[in-house]
Amino acid sequence: MSKRDYYDVLGVSKGASPEELKKAYRKLAIKYHPDKNPDDKEAEEKFKEAAEAYDVLNNPEKRQQYDQFGHNAPGGFGGGGAGGFSMEDIFSQFGDVFGDNDFFGSFFGGGGGGGRGRASNQRSGNSIRIRLKLSLSEMKNGVEKKVKYRRMVEAEGVKYSECKMCKGSGTIRRVQNTFLGQMATSAACNVCGGMGRNISSKPREANDQGLVAQDFETTVKIPGGVADGMQLSINGLGSYGPAGGQPGDLIVLVEEIEHEDLHRDESNVIYQLWLSFPEAALGSDVEVPTLDGKAKLKIVAGTQPGKVLRLKGKGFPNLNGYGQGDQLIHIQVYVPTKLSSDEKETLLGLQESKNFTPDSKDKTFFDKMKDLF
Repeated sequence: MSKRDYYDVLGVSKGASPEELKKAYRKLAIKYHPDKNPDDKEAEEKFKEAAEAYDVLNNPEKRQQYDQFGHNAPGGFGGGGAGGFSMEDIFSQFGDVFGDNDFFGSFFGGGGGGGRGRASNQRSGNSIRIRLKLSLSEMKNGVEKKVKYRRMVEAEGVKYSECKMCKGSGTIRRVQNTFLGQMATSAACNVCGGMGRNISSKPREANDQGLVAQDFETTVKIPGGVADGMQLSINGLGSYGPAGGQPGDLIVLVEEIEHEDLHRDESNVIYQLWLSFPEAALGSDVEVPTLDGKAKLKIVAGTQPGKVLRLKGKGFPNLNGYGQGDQLIHIQVYVPTKLSSDEKETLLGLQESKNFTPDSKDKTFFDKMKDLF
């Protein structure tokens, strides 16, 4: 099957800027991320396909070759196609696309690293993933949420004894005679699994690793500026490892609760403000919703449909602490579908007025705006 055009994959034009490429890829990465689409092979392929397209188009040299030769460029692209583009390769791009920071250092695929620096013969526990639904207001301002989940912990009364096979080292050392002399090799002990000790006794409810399920509650602090699909990794709040191994991580997947009136576009908040014709023509004072309550807005006389007003600083903060988005007010003018006889008579009287007949310049404007309706 022939490959899709990389520009089509990302949904951008051939003249797209680096920022437009990044924005398009970010949306696709969130939409098709494996954690949001478990066991969905089609979504996984689209996830890889978008990563390959971004990898090529975001590199000036690769992009120049692609624009000239397409997929037949010398050497090819993407390691033989989306299927040859590993998840490790993809996640390595995310520092550029989503921004690196200490708190969210494990967006998409992070975690599982709880207990870094522990002894090599201790196995860490499994990480636990939970979904946390947040309103747009909570995602903008940050919030602390109590979460409950179940994890595996070491059962009370578990007793261990040193592994007799490896003498507690967790490894087996073997010496073999070869024509080059003696060669020593080391491998994890197959009796204790490399832990150096075995369970000598445990309570009945514990599993073979001496662990039991336990309900757990903690408070998760979500910083302002998070977006749908982001993941927060909290070290040490996952399940415990066997034989005293350090616990894994808690991975919190952020999910957006749709707002009734507002929606998000990157760091900006979008609101569609519908005005009646008299309000747009004469001007008016209106009240619009924001993520922090209501805001008063002055509509000047003669405001045209399609005009965008801006409430500075009413959008989302940048996670890295640089800048804040705005709220954009898109003006729409409502045209009634039913009129009374008096209303029709009034409008017919205005129809011949020069002020209600757009000149050629205005007609050009209206032609551009007609797609909005």
